[in-house]
Amino acid sequence: MDRVLIIIPAYNEEKSIRNVIQTVKSEYPDYDIVVVNDGSRDSTAAIVEKCGVKMISLPFNLGIGGAVQTGLIYAKEYNYDIAIQVDADGQHKPEEVHKLVDILRRGDADMVVGSRFLEKTDYHSSFMRKLGNLIFSGLIALVTKQKFSDSTSGFRAFNKRAIAFLANYYPTEFPEPESLVILKKHGFNIKEVSVYMNERQGGQSSVTKFKAVYFMISISIAILIDWIKKPVIMESNYE
Repeated sequence: MDRVLIIIPAYNEEKSIRNVIQTVKSEYPDYDIVVVNDGSRDSTAAIVEKCGVKMISLPFNLGIGGAVQTGLIYAKEYNYDIAIQVDADGQHKPEEVHKLVDILRRGDADMVVGSRFLEKTDYHSSFMRKLGNLIFSGLIALVTKQKFSDSTSGFRAFNKRAIAFLANYYPTEFPEPESLVILKKHGFNIKEVSVYMNERQGGQSSVTKFKAVYFMISISIAILIDWIKKPVIMESNYE
């Protein structure tokens, strides 16, 4: 049977982390959970300890990319077959995890992205976020020749091959769109599946409206740089 790990990156998520952990436990009692406490300054760590799940506490805030990579390194070291990122803010519905896992178990992809926009759902996004996703998805399609409907979704599942690769090469600056480019560039198969997501239940968003335009420009440049970079030498466990 596949060994499955739920990775929950968390930064100041005291309002939502308990509910996320409890829901994951209820839905998937056979899955392991690791919370990566990304330098939280509130009571996130204390709440996680009371929930009785594995926690890795980073000494300071590395950002979502560094937190997820930490979880992937843990998944690789402990030989998990599948790892799923479920954010601690309550947006990713644990009830939808099985949709991503089913595709991996069929061997149809190395990474599966849960998309808010592949089909029409009741999810509401701001104009700036929609615009950013449209720009990033267009650039990614231009360089990779594959169209993604939700290039900024962090709701993702990885098979063993993707875990091994991304544990070493997961992008930490703008991880969601950049990882699509990096994986496609190195021959990994990526699929999307339509999922329902919630609005944030609490906590601090890592992206502010004030920085939206800056991020759009920076991410667009990062996507292009990732594509023109020299590919890394693929190790045997990536094949």
